[in-house]
Amino acid sequence: MKIPMVDLQVQYESLKDEVDAAIGNVLDSCAFILGPEVEQFETAFAAFHGAEACVAVSNGTDALTLTLRALGIGKGDEVITTPQTFGATLEAICLVGARPVLVDIDPDFYTMRVDQVESVVTERTRVILPVHIYGHPVDMGPLMEIAERHDLFVIEDTAQAHGAEYKGRLVGTIGTAGTFSFYPGKNLGAYGDAGGIVTNDTELAQRLKSLRNHGQQPGAKFYYHFIGYNNRMDGIQGAVLNVKLPRLRAWNDARRSHADAYRAGLGDLPNLKMPKESADARHVYHLFVMETDDRDRLTKELGNAGIASGVQYPHPIQLTPAYAHLGYRLGDFPVYEAACSRIVSLPMYPELTSKQVAYVIDAVRRVAGGELTDRLEAEKTSSPVFAAA
Repeated sequence: MKIPMVDLQVQYESLKDEVDAAIGNVLDSCAFILGPEVEQFETAFAAFHGAEACVAVSNGTDALTLTLRALGIGKGDEVITTPQTFGATLEAICLVGARPVLVDIDPDFYTMRVDQVESVVTERTRVILPVHIYGHPVDMGPLMEIAERHDLFVIEDTAQAHGAEYKGRLVGTIGTAGTFSFYPGKNLGAYGDAGGIVTNDTELAQRLKSLRNHGQQPGAKFYYHFIGYNNRMDGIQGAVLNVKLPRLRAWNDARRSHADAYRAGLGDLPNLKMPKESADARHVYHLFVMETDDRDRLTKELGNAGIASGVQYPHPIQLTPAYAHLGYRLGDFPVYEAACSRIVSLPMYPELTSKQVAYVIDAVRRVAGGELTDRLEAEKTSSPVFAAA
């Protein structure tokens, strides 16, 4: 049995008729950039979050960058964030000329250590940028208190947490704005690059809509209010997202069910650390990330069994060449740096079957229990799970 990290093909097959019809509507109308399908998605995604507005843009990186620009963040400003993230988070901060200021991560949830944030606030700090990593929300209550005390914007990076909740509130709606990526492998994914920004600040939303479209206002073509950018969502991506959005809650429920099964099947192994969920959070498991001291062997053996695995992220971001100018050194973020060498992700997508989950659990248990590759291969025929595959 072959099990990928994400299977977009099986999801497409389940939606094929609706997706094909939605894309066909765009082709018939020739509304390829923005247009009615994008407007429909903006309305629906804002309603899903109970927010005043959604601004659809070209990708998640541009969602971050445009939001920073729209809030006037630039040279000389500081943005507090986490190193445990995809490179786009720090990239967006640097692209507007600001400086990322990092804090370590929580050892259980991998989110930013909120209790370290206030210690790095300076007179140059303008924004706190929490990342709801892997689908688990940041502890937003005390973070918002810090932001209010120091009059700071809060931009939530929600690229991996579509539909996650903090104390009953959807993430992305708690701060000044929430930014989303709709990269195909996300919990809510388009069929190409796409992104969005959710906010309750209607003036900010209008500024973002202008900035994404060369500084023009809707209905006033060729009249430029700002020096803007070309960050518009394609009509086809809006159409695909309109088909998928009504299924997001059910898909997240399926991810949570798979996570429960992984925990039940693997949680007793002393050399594996399972992901945890805060009592204040509803995790949506964009990724199922666990820790092991023997990651290379585990990933190799799983590959031999036909099971894909992933490492998000193996290299301490502050030590990579792009961010050497920040001046951080090995040892500055010990929890994060330790996690970089230990984390590994198991397959996670809504369409996983119970047989596939059982196959993964059985293979991980064999590897984590110290069995050799030749024994794994030899026992495939005698294992009920393997035999059923």
